[in-house]
Amino acid sequence: SAAKKKAATQKWFQSKPPTGTDRPDYDDTPKPEFLNPSWMASILTISRCLSLASQLRAGVRFLDVRVRHVKGNLTIHHGVSYQRAHFGHVLEGVAEFLQEFQSETVLMRVKEEFSETYDIYGAVVDHIHRYAHWDLLWHRKLIILQDFSGPDLGMRYGSLDIADDWKVPTLLHVEEKWQSVYDHLEAAPTGNKGQVFLTFSSGAGVFAYPRAVAQRVNPQLYDYLRAKTDLNQRLGIICMDFPASPMIQMIIDFQLKEVIKRRQAFDSVSNKLSLKYRISSLRKKMMKNKAVNV
Repeated sequence: SAAKKKAATQKWFQSKPPTGTDRPDYDDTPKPEFLNPSWMASILTISRCLSLASQLRAGVRFLDVRVRHVKGNLTIHHGVSYQRAHFGHVLEGVAEFLQEFQSETVLMRVKEEFSETYDIYGAVVDHIHRYAHWDLLWHRKLIILQDFSGPDLGMRYGSLDIADDWKVPTLLHVEEKWQSVYDHLEAAPTGNKGQVFLTFSSGAGVFAYPRAVAQRVNPQLYDYLRAKTDLNQRLGIICMDFPASPMIQMIIDFQLKEVIKRRQAFDSVSNKLSLKYRISSLRKKMMKNKAVNV
């Protein structure tokens, strides 16, 4: 059953030993425990569906997909770097995961990059039709964060509250990058509840490679999250480079706490309404018996 598969995945997640650098915040091993959530934006070349599957099974639910549009084909790019995959591969991987774990939802930002057709809508629709299932969109299991023109396919990416200060010219600018991340995470708990908050902790520049930036930002992010573990705060989506499994697990735990908090609030309201209904019914019954006795 789906519940048993999910339980087995969680057990596997919790039992995996430390790898790579053995750091709780950063993992840059050739085959890391869980591959980069912003995988299209990393210096790694992701060319096998196993990579995407590993991310999804690890708990990653946001994908930043950049496509190059050539005659109806959508290849995966980041800047001038061809990732040796196409949009169909991504859709197939996500569809397979969502069929196996039917209680899950994946958000996918889709943006045109390294081509300037400004007309990828038709190609995106065609790829969804060929490689995924429209039911996933209709039932809000796959939510397209649409960063391109055309009729609505999901949510408009621009409707999110986003901090994506990805330009880090040199390592001397890392603290500015971290300040941007910190400020946005601090704003999320009290921000507009109608908006999804999205914070990119990743960054890069000519003299600041993504790996070097992650080595410096991830420890600060890990310490920040660890200090917030008992506060039940909304943080939104955090997109990062080279996270280690404890970092991912910590973010998942934040989401679980929020779910539990909402469920408890709902149960409390339901119990109050149920009690109110029982009292009302009893009062009506007593009034009816009184009228009969009279």
